[in-house]
Amino acid sequence: MINTMTSYRLIAADLPRSLARVSKEPLVQRDTDYYLKNIKNVKSVDDFMKDTRLYNYALKAFGLSDMAYAKAFVRKVLTEGIDNKESFANKLTDTRYKELATAFNFVKYADKATSQPAALQPIVDKYVRQTLEVETGQQNEGVRLALYFARKAPTITSAYEILGDKALLQVFQTTFSIPTATSNMDIDRQAKMVEDKLNLKDLQDPAKLDKFIARFTAMHEMSNPSTSTSIPSMLIGGTPTIGIADSILTTLQSFKLGGR
Repeated sequence: MINTMTSYRLIAADLPRSLARVSKEPLVQRDTDYYLKNIKNVKSVDDFMKDTRLYNYALKAFGLSDMAYAKAFVRKVLTEGIDNKESFANKLTDTRYKELATAFNFVKYADKATSQPAALQPIVDKYVRQTLEVETGQQNEGVRLALYFARKAPTITSAYEILGDKALLQVFQTTFSIPTATSNMDIDRQAKMVEDKLNLKDLQDPAKLDKFIARFTAMHEMSNPSTSTSIPSMLIGGTPTIGIADSILTTLQSFKLGGR
């Protein structure tokens, strides 16, 4: 089996081709055709909530499929919109809800909300990307997380955004070997820890982001080996034998322990 780092690089190196392949999968194509054909007929939040196929398609596009059952929650996001700074979506740490309310801005555009460009092809593009990540995760969860982090990273401006997103937080904790139990700490202390470990501005630099993801995939592979591994003897004073790929060891050695 190919390790996490290599799998991620193979997909990331030719992402348009991977996305094109996913978009042509029969089920994806059927759901997309239905969405584009029917979304403009939606004139209100009620219409949107009633059409299960459209509703589920849109939520999956934003990575919110696991919240599809929480219709009262989603309705509140959409009915309050994003124009008011005190709206529900604007107060949520998880920015995906604000992105959803921005794309389907019924507050601002009323019955013309679903005819706006943001509610059409961009939703399809997000859906296809999300599907690629989900399918990849069925083979290797680390690759899914790496793809997701790479997509979200350039827009991250606050440590709280990482803390408010389970997938982003998992990547951060894995990268720096931080116990999941730290999530029980005071939220401001957690944010300080993120800022101490990670310069958020670096995430907007493609080279630095790539280096970060390389470290994450290496750390994920150490904890979730793609193949049978043994503890490298270098950890007890010898030289590596079998199991952990040289590329992974090299990546880990290129980082300062516990630092940026």
